[in-house]
Amino acid sequence: MIGLLISEKEAQELKYALKKELEEMLVDLEEEKEEETVRKVIKEKYRIVFGLYRRIAAPDEAGSFRNMLKHQ
Repeated sequence: MIGLLISEKEAQELKYALKKELEEMLVDLEEEKEEETVRKVIKEKYRIVFGLYRRIAAPDEAGSFRNMLKHQ
């Protein structure tokens, strides 16, 4: 376990960066030309980034990304 003490502004910036990364990964997964191996790696990365995002985002904000991976 690692603790992290950041200001509210830093938390907002981190939340924004993680949200953008999640959105980019979803776009990558929508592309049918991606090989299955690449899709598998993107899905694993998505799970990790989502885990970070849900710790700093409001539950309703995180909920919008929760089921997105299942649809890919």
